[in-house]
Amino acid sequence: MLMPGVPGGSAMTGGSAGHAPEGSGRLIKVDKPTRGRTVRVTFVLPAAEPAGAVSVVGDFNDWNPYAHPLRKRSNGVRSAVVTIPAGATLRFRYLADGGIWFDDESAGARDGQGATITVPG
Repeated sequence: MLMPGVPGGSAMTGGSAGHAPEGSGRLIKVDKPTRGRTVRVTFVLPAAEPAGAVSVVGDFNDWNPYAHPLRKRSNGVRSAVVTIPAGATLRFRYLADGGIWFDDESAGARDGQGATITVPG
């Protein structure tokens, strides 16, 4: 099944699919479920790699590249936070300036359409 906005999925792709840029600063932080049965997931990349703007896009935001841009933080990284239902499985990719898609190599599983993680239920 092709996902909208994912390379091979629609006209929005525009760039090349690839791997995450070199560097060890990638991180996905998953909080414990709240009483309301939601989980905060924080996506983190180094502030300068890759250069330019980066968004995290996935099934949690209908593959909208404007919904979750990574913002620079004072600790030298950039991050975006999403809140999802406890027990959900997310499929996502990063989209950098110039239409360059890349996966998070630290994610548990990857396929031709992105990385997936399952949050605690």
